[in-house]
Amino acid sequence: MIRFERASFTYRSDAATGEAGATGEAGVRDVSLEVRPGEVVVLCGRSGCGKSTLLRLANGLAPRFFPGRAAGRVLLDGEEVGDLASWRVAERAGSLFQNPRTQFFNVDTTGEVAFALESAGWPEEAIRARVGATLRELGLEHLAGRSIFDLSGGQRQKIAYASVWALRPPNLLLDEPTSNLDAPSIADIAAFVANAKAAGRAVLVAEHRLAWLSGVADTYVHLDGGRVGRVMDAREFAALDPRELDSMGLRTRDLADVAPPAGAVAPDGGIGGGAGEIVLSARGLSVDYGRGPVVDGADVDLRAGQVVALVGRNGAGKTTLCRALCGLGRRARGTVLLDGRRATRRRRTRACSMVFQDVDYQLFAASAAAEVTFGLSRRAAGAVDTGAVLRELALDGVADRHPATLSGGQKQRLAVAACVAAGKRVLVFDEPTSGIDLDGMRRVARLLRRLAAQGRAVLVITHDLELIACACDRALHMDGGRVVGRAGVRQDFDAVRAMTTGAPAPGREGEK
Repeated sequence: MIRFERASFTYRSDAATGEAGATGEAGVRDVSLEVRPGEVVVLCGRSGCGKSTLLRLANGLAPRFFPGRAAGRVLLDGEEVGDLASWRVAERAGSLFQNPRTQFFNVDTTGEVAFALESAGWPEEAIRARVGATLRELGLEHLAGRSIFDLSGGQRQKIAYASVWALRPPNLLLDEPTSNLDAPSIADIAAFVANAKAAGRAVLVAEHRLAWLSGVADTYVHLDGGRVGRVMDAREFAALDPRELDSMGLRTRDLADVAPPAGAVAPDGGIGGGAGEIVLSARGLSVDYGRGPVVDGADVDLRAGQVVALVGRNGAGKTTLCRALCGLGRRARGTVLLDGRRATRRRRTRACSMVFQDVDYQLFAASAAAEVTFGLSRRAAGAVDTGAVLRELALDGVADRHPATLSGGQKQRLAVAACVAAGKRVLVFDEPTSGIDLDGMRRVARLLRRLAAQGRAVLVITHDLELIACACDRALHMDGGRVVGRAGVRQDFDAVRAMTTGAPAPGREGEK
């Protein structure tokens, strides 16, 4: 059982240089909440409302690793978390994070599932038996003995869950467990949670993507400004008017309800004047790392003024394809044209930029303002109105801050600012709405549309059907390294929906 009794937590101001500050959280105040055995409770609300903070209190990360001031009581199975040693907390509460890489300790899957058992001092024979039983129970035997680095995002998250479940903890704490996953992987996570619930575990989930929890969750707790705003059982939550859901800053409860807003995308696939000329195109593009092709003969056209969604299962080759298009991969084969002329890798890197899912890998300067012109020649940097670029992306208030202290959304917009300042004509985004609330998703959608309106070609890797409906003109479906389907978002949204759910895409191969 997980219990909060008038629990409060305020992050220490100097924690702004760490993860707590980077998420923009102010903590939680006077929260009383209970998760009983066999119950799934969902924490929902806008980013920064306190969801992750409550999980950190429950697993002991706050204030041990996130400095701050705590008040009230947080208990696991009747014992205060602050009185328990870290290893005892781990036995009582298993934590699954948004990014599985943050909790891996081994380079192979079997060793990772065994890690918690080894740390708990289990004998070798018992470890082998439990690891095998865990993989069988979760249907993950095919992932045994694999390199962590060879797994897709969905497979990594499943192994992370298996490593938590191996100890069979009585309580589970899940922080945005589906933010980077495709529809089949989300369905698997939902099945894992339902299984844990049936086994009598108390499950506390912090989540923005709520659709997968329908039929699994018992209670929804809406947090607002660090306080409990409303507690609803599953029936009450399902009965909420969509306008009320929107006012609470919550994502859709049912993906079947998602559709492009009326008038958002013009019939020709563009906005305003419609799509422009083809900026970047590829024919027969393939990438092989020696274990078979990751991308296998892909054909792609990107037009000025269009936002194109690249969808498909985890591991379908989407990120590899985008890296090759931008000239970032040396193993690519095929023909890539820029403005109708064959383009070398060097020419493509000058015209294209990719905003990674983890933007920490591409921020280098000591301040946000300096990042905008980082890498440009002195002459080119002098021609950039840095203040105007930052204002356009709502970053003028953080110009003097170090990029490491910014929120995830701010970091992403800063990476875009650097692309805009460098005059990049093709922009690629990798999962830009991962772990983002409704308001954040809409901000990203507006940003994508604004960039396209400036004449840029925009390509977005995403599993987020709501983002596609709000921002995209076309969708490309990848499967097995190939582009197997195409559809216009407004013209054939049912086909787009099928692509994102993993169903065979009707596609429209003739559409460009």
